[in-house]
Amino acid sequence: MTATAPNALELRLRQQVILSDFGVEALRASELLPLLQRATELCAAGMGAQFCKALEYQPSQDVLLVCAGVGWAPDAVGKATIGADLASPAGYALKTGQPVISNHLENETRFRTPALMADHGIRRAVNVLITNRDGHYGVLEVDDTREGVFGEADIAFMQGFANLLGSAIERLRSEAKLKVAMERQDLLTREMSHRVKNSLTVVAGLLALQVRGTDNADVKNALSDARARVEAVAQVHDQLWRQPDITQIDLAGFLGALCEKLAESAGANALHCHAQAMTIPADLAIPLGLFVNELVTNAIKYAYPDGQGEIRVEAFPRNDGGLTVAVADRGVGLPAGFDPAKARSSLGMRVINNLARQLDGELVLVPGQGARFELRMAPRP
Repeated sequence: MTATAPNALELRLRQQVILSDFGVEALRASELLPLLQRATELCAAGMGAQFCKALEYQPSQDVLLVCAGVGWAPDAVGKATIGADLASPAGYALKTGQPVISNHLENETRFRTPALMADHGIRRAVNVLITNRDGHYGVLEVDDTREGVFGEADIAFMQGFANLLGSAIERLRSEAKLKVAMERQDLLTREMSHRVKNSLTVVAGLLALQVRGTDNADVKNALSDARARVEAVAQVHDQLWRQPDITQIDLAGFLGALCEKLAESAGANALHCHAQAMTIPADLAIPLGLFVNELVTNAIKYAYPDGQGEIRVEAFPRNDGGLTVAVADRGVGLPAGFDPAKARSSLGMRVINNLARQLDGELVLVPGQGARFELRMAPRP
């Protein structure tokens, strides 16, 4: 639209404000079609035009689809197409990569007037290419039925919109691809954890068969201990593949499920779990599960000679940001002078010490009735 010098300056300043505001919207956009629609609305308003449309190139049909727009008949957006060849203004812009201005479509000799534009009485149009590093997305076009002149300043304004759209489209597509890749990775991780759990269950079953196949008490005990450790790892993997976030574990649910499993072999002992609601990184789950398994198994074996008593598993965050996990009983207690850090005669205690180091924690034996082992894990960075 032709404007006098003062009006032209005011128009260009307003266009810059519109373009700047749209740039913020483009950076924040999470969906493409609403962004395209917003671009057509602002672009038409900034140029004082009656019509604007965003055209997406459909290479399989070699047409441009009207995917967003203002001023057009209700059934045009999302359905109408324009030829993407050199015989249409938008197709010419797409194929040549150059902006196209036509201020007198009725006299145009370079290309025909598409049916959509003819039906709406369009007399002039300006087209710019929407592109990015992934290739040409399509064309942004402003149209009008009134006499006037689109000029180079209008192309600059529209190209600003097209450039912002091109960058936003590239970002949204990259994010979509990344999301698909992450979902696939998550699915594969869950499937792997599920299969590992099933494989470990098979191993535990084989160990159970070995236990029943021998009369040697020491062998039975060793095989039973091995089976318990394998089942503990299987329980961890069972929890892993069920988590909403495969990278984080619900500590309360995890320890609760582990204690339910351990209670099956606790006899008349009562096993209670008290864990505060919090999450831990998945890489801590297996060593922590084995740590609790070893201490609970030891308590079941040795804490109550008559085979009946309470065993508690606790987990709570500390004020320094660390985590304390405790296994306690009110049984016969430990031998005088017992030091868990120096206990080497028991395979179980060696395993417990190694797991404590792996978890970057301090293993502490708290004085009192029975035995209370605390693993005081350092805060995670």
